[in-house]
Amino acid sequence: MYKQLILASQSPRRRELMALCEIPFTIINPQVDETLNAELPLGDAVADLAYRKAHLVFQKHPDSVVIGADTIVVIDDEVLGKPVEVPVAIEMLRKLSGRVHKVITGVSIIGPGSEEKFFTETDVEFFPLTEDQIKKYVDTKVCLDKAGAYGIQDKGALFIKGIVGDYYTVMGLPIARVYQSIQKYL
Repeated sequence: MYKQLILASQSPRRRELMALCEIPFTIINPQVDETLNAELPLGDAVADLAYRKAHLVFQKHPDSVVIGADTIVVIDDEVLGKPVEVPVAIEMLRKLSGRVHKVITGVSIIGPGSEEKFFTETDVEFFPLTEDQIKKYVDTKVCLDKAGAYGIQDKGALFIKGIVGDYYTVMGLPIARVYQSIQKYL
């Protein structure tokens, strides 16, 4: 049995998704270098980053189960992380406009005597966006803390023509798979 379940993330979206499990959890924000390992395929690199987050927290709480996660957006082999400022967000949304891109979320779950890491991928297609639509969305600043500069769960949903894969991967945590994976600790 574990002492506590810890989400190694400050993401309000991941917190919201974890709450669906109705399992008490605490939040610890790991301070790690978020550079992806360029020697790994992208999915594995994102899962590796999730592992580094979870492992850092687990080292300080070895009697707990720790969940780490990270999400990236990929288009034309370019990784779009969180935009650092408004002009970067505008450029990201221009790149995504009218096109299909991939969202990859890596997850790592570490508990006493057990480690697991995986990634899930979802293809997202955007409608063509006007400059006015992009500007109005970016002006809300809700996009600045999200990979690819949009949130599927907020007004960014208005840009999405369709998805193939798990909706919650795009939100930042494939919650059904996470829930199934943590059952062995309950």
